[in-house]
Amino acid sequence: MNQTLRQQVGQLLIMGFDGTSLTPNLESMLRELEPAGVILFARNTESGPQTHALLSACRQKLACPPFLCVDMEGGSVDRLKRFMGPAPSAAAVFNSGNKPWFLRHGGLIGAECSALGFNTDFAPSIDLALPNSRQVLGSRTVSPDPEQVAEYGRLFLEGLGTAHMLGCAKHFPGLGEATLDTHNELPAVQKSFERMWVEDLAPYRILCGKLPMIMISHANYPAVTADKLPASISPHWITEVLRNQIGYRGLIVSDDLEMGAALAAGSIGELAVATVRAGANLVLVCRREEMVRQAWEALLQRAERDSKFAARVAEAVNHVEAFKKRAPELTKQSSFSVAAVEKLRLEMAKFTAQLEEEAQQKSGRALSS
Repeated sequence: MNQTLRQQVGQLLIMGFDGTSLTPNLESMLRELEPAGVILFARNTESGPQTHALLSACRQKLACPPFLCVDMEGGSVDRLKRFMGPAPSAAAVFNSGNKPWFLRHGGLIGAECSALGFNTDFAPSIDLALPNSRQVLGSRTVSPDPEQVAEYGRLFLEGLGTAHMLGCAKHFPGLGEATLDTHNELPAVQKSFERMWVEDLAPYRILCGKLPMIMISHANYPAVTADKLPASISPHWITEVLRNQIGYRGLIVSDDLEMGAALAAGSIGELAVATVRAGANLVLVCRREEMVRQAWEALLQRAERDSKFAARVAEAVNHVEAFKKRAPELTKQSSFSVAAVEKLRLEMAKFTAQLEEEAQQKSGRALSS
């Protein structure tokens, strides 16, 4: 597929927006920017039929099959709970000790997302459950043991796959030691590369060939890079460690560049350029229209002026295009079914009740022993 430079730049961008319908302004942005995909949040979703209709409308305005994305981990990261009912957290499922339930967790979340029209879930989190990050990540993490984290992540991803959903492991290279929330501030993780290799990076090394996408965090790792920059714009972390040392060949996506930890390092345009230059394939800008446009324009202008950067853009887009061609998840389309969605809602409620009952029984056994 021969693409203009403008079209190539669009394929680097996954964009968010406000609102619950395809407004004339959003339609214009989709046609002009031709992004690689869109991402919805709770602010964009009011009901099952409305969510499905919005995603379908976005798809119809884009020439290339889009990533239709959502963050659905369960627990505290649940964009659909207002009308689908709450999904259990990763920690609650893991603490059951029931590995078939790890698979079921991914399967149910994937089935809900798929029934609503999504094809990409930015989950699971495979950060380690360490004391430093407990106040920040809470029930999003499952274990301090990298092998157990990898096992949960593997089964969750398999569950997503049964529902024809793409997954995305996060937040590379690891937020297990991060004491600050990257939505607001830039955490500095004081940890040597040697320790990270056997701890935080281990789940990525174990799952390397099974991860369609990896999301890069906005944390800083000064003991490794001797700078104050987030990993999301670090050539060392993205190209040298993830691509060259770990050997990862899937898609690499930034965390949302509108987050406070990222914007502490530069303007949205500077960040978008730096992220792609560092080796990422996709840039997330998740809400404000002016930020989305600034990121797109900065990428385009830099590529127009800098042939070396234009070559990097082409390389990143070729990777995205090849991925899209071999991902049947991106071309699946189905009509909305009230009965199917209601059945899934009831299944998730039943699963949550089973987990709660199991947890109570475990607590009772512990008290009586």
